[in-house]
Amino acid sequence: MKPPSVRVLDGSSFAVSDTQGDMADAPAQVLGLFFRDTRHLSRWQLRLNGRPTDALSGDTPGYDQAVFFLVPGTGTVYTNPTLSIIRSRRVGDGMREQLQLTNNGMDSVYVELSILFDADFADIFAVKDGLPNKGTVDRHVEADGVRLCYTRGDFRRETHILARDAFCTDQSLAFRLHLPAHHSWQSDIEVRMVADGQHHEPKTATTPNMAESLGEWREHAPQLECDWDDLRHTYQRSVDDLAALRFYPDTVPGAASLPAAGLPWFMALFGRDSLITSYQALPFVPELAATTLRALAARQATEHDDFRDAEPGKILHELRFGEMTYFHERPQSPYYGSADATPLFLIVLDEYQRWSGDDALARELEPSARAALRWIDDYGDRDGDGYQEYQRRNTETGLDNQCWKDSWNSIVHPDGQLASEPRATCELQGYVYDAWLRCARLARTVWDDTELAERLEQKAADLKKRFNHDFWVADGAFFALALDGDKQQVPTLSSNMGQLLWSGLVSEDHLTDVVDHLMGEALFSGWGVRTLADNEAVYNPIEYHNGTVWPHDNSLIAAGLARYGRWEEAGRIATAILETAPYFSHRLPETFAGFPRAMTGAPVEYPSACTPQAWATGTPLLLLRVLLGLQPDTNRCTADPHVPPRLGRIQLHGIPGKWGRSDVSSTS
Repeated sequence: MKPPSVRVLDGSSFAVSDTQGDMADAPAQVLGLFFRDTRHLSRWQLRLNGRPTDALSGDTPGYDQAVFFLVPGTGTVYTNPTLSIIRSRRVGDGMREQLQLTNNGMDSVYVELSILFDADFADIFAVKDGLPNKGTVDRHVEADGVRLCYTRGDFRRETHILARDAFCTDQSLAFRLHLPAHHSWQSDIEVRMVADGQHHEPKTATTPNMAESLGEWREHAPQLECDWDDLRHTYQRSVDDLAALRFYPDTVPGAASLPAAGLPWFMALFGRDSLITSYQALPFVPELAATTLRALAARQATEHDDFRDAEPGKILHELRFGEMTYFHERPQSPYYGSADATPLFLIVLDEYQRWSGDDALARELEPSARAALRWIDDYGDRDGDGYQEYQRRNTETGLDNQCWKDSWNSIVHPDGQLASEPRATCELQGYVYDAWLRCARLARTVWDDTELAERLEQKAADLKKRFNHDFWVADGAFFALALDGDKQQVPTLSSNMGQLLWSGLVSEDHLTDVVDHLMGEALFSGWGVRTLADNEAVYNPIEYHNGTVWPHDNSLIAAGLARYGRWEEAGRIATAILETAPYFSHRLPETFAGFPRAMTGAPVEYPSACTPQAWATGTPLLLLRVLLGLQPDTNRCTADPHVPPRLGRIQLHGIPGKWGRSDVSSTS
């Protein structure tokens, strides 16, 4: 079991420490202070008279803040310490740490309070994979602190540690104190960063920043009233975590924020993740969708590049700023290895316009949307068979699987054999079907192009007819996970077909069989729909995409069930997922184990799940939309509630949209 950690974040800055507030890699833990994909502090350890402290308790009063209450160890339960330390931390373009030492004893004391530090400046990918650095670190002790400088060629990063009252060496700072009885001492330490030639000063409580706007962010989001207290806590946690994951893209100066994918490994712009999260959050915080669309359009591929898997019109998968990307050891500058981000871009563009009435943005992004439509035809369908396939073009690095289940072994035959390439997963066809119909609507209502609308509607109708024949596994009565490179079905029972309901691609004659499988014991664990059925040979309840339960996947499946009027099943999934939240301190993780509920009695944590993670954070919002049946109308947000009795009364006040604000209730 991995040790507990304390995580605080603000945009592209985040710190992961142990429960004492210390940061230094240990077994099963990766700790440190990170900024723009580089670890600027790899060691940050507090010592009192040269010894570690014990934690009494801790708190995270805000997503960018942590407070640790510490005492020196006495070695026996019969002796109580007389010294206490309050260690307060705030991140945001750096870090500020305030130390307060109090002498609660009757005698004055001489003590040394010190911090041991180091910075390896490791790229986030190097940290994850345990790779050594290739540059050099220089250390400079200065009048007010220490400056650590990393250089590799013309790539340079710096960490400045400012501690004006401390005695500094190139690896430590120390405060040598005489503290009278019942007196306190306090000092502040700043950790500043230099990245990409820019100096970043850490934020304070008085700096206008995202933390200062948290109250405003909460006020602008709809206010929830409900009978179930855990639902209220889960909703508030989701709203706050979306605020924590916000960052401001360099490609859209002056724009609002968009969501990073997740802490610790994915604090960056991801096409698929940011788009799905924006979709989930649309009736709650629609500005995320607008900025995400603009940022992705600004980085839309315009040329062929095999190293980055780029083709004209394609929407990016991932954008990074670290050393390995800078030296082209990784392709994320940006990387385009995602087959689904492009149709998802079109889906979210239409959904945003439906809710916001923002015709101006739909017109602004019309060229990007048309380029995306051309990519679907010219490159997404690699062999002209009418289906979307993917196969990576970079043979040295990048992703083998470029669907949402992007682990190497996720697209697999029932006997465990990997599907041959190129692969056409079933949900990709659903995304394209939905994107075509949505763009047809935009073409009629905003772009004034009836010819395009009719052509897209015809393509969608043809796809639906062919798909329901070619992907249907007749002897199992479910949709194949994919077609492999030989156009053979991959007849593995998985959650992917649940997302086909969200897209509307399932024909009515197959609906009952699909729903029965999704809610059957093989796929439904009791806590949610598994990524893979437990009667498949490759099923593993703790395999990333071959047996776990993903909250975001379930939110899309629930939305699909509601689309087809299967409200009872949608409510069962929504209830099951929401019931897991209290076990994770009301913060849904990226994924959790697929063990049966009857076996474990509680959801089992997945060992390396990101938390907070964007589309897990967005899941409660989409589930609320499903339960209340929210839809945009001309003058208001309409509701068609189907709330299971277990959840009780639910009311949302101030739902934003083209109508201004609307209130809905499950009892009206």
